[in-house]
Amino acid sequence: MYKGSSRPSTPLRSRKIIRLPNYDYSNSGDYFVTICVKDFKCVFGKIQNRILFLNQLGNIAKKCWLEIPEHFPCVGLDEFIIMPNHLHGIIMIRDRGDMVCRDTACRVPTGEQFSKPTPGSIPTIIRSYKSAVKKWANENGFDGFRWQGRFYEHIIRNEKSLNNIRDYIINNPVMWDEDRNNPKFN
Repeated sequence: MYKGSSRPSTPLRSRKIIRLPNYDYSNSGDYFVTICVKDFKCVFGKIQNRILFLNQLGNIAKKCWLEIPEHFPCVGLDEFIIMPNHLHGIIMIRDRGDMVCRDTACRVPTGEQFSKPTPGSIPTIIRSYKSAVKKWANENGFDGFRWQGRFYEHIIRNEKSLNNIRDYIINNPVMWDEDRNNPKFN
């Protein structure tokens, strides 16, 4: 167990695995991800009259998101939105032949144990992104900023699903009053 940190008090072995077992999350494909701020604190901005207004930290979260392809050459970005306390985005991993697409590593959970590092995977990309935003926050007076330990991902399997997810992302600020991540519901 972890003591004195923001990590869960449950040992990793007993935590529910949310990834598909034996799936390589560095495979070419489109992935929908949602990353939330710890305790759903609204630290990236606000929504007024269904319009999103990002603050300084929200603009940094946006900037770091847009820089992902600079750090992962085989990654493209599609629709995304930075909300007051979370973000939604579509990450596209592409196979570029002999191009080195995997430049960093992180541990990807499979079964009850952590596997060997899997460079260029969705967990690696998200970990790098979260680290970049957190580093900036720490260096610029946002010491209380924390991400949730996990993130949600969905493998996009067809064009219809991709278009539905794009619509969901685009309309997210309009639907904020009904959003389960809106603090008024927590």
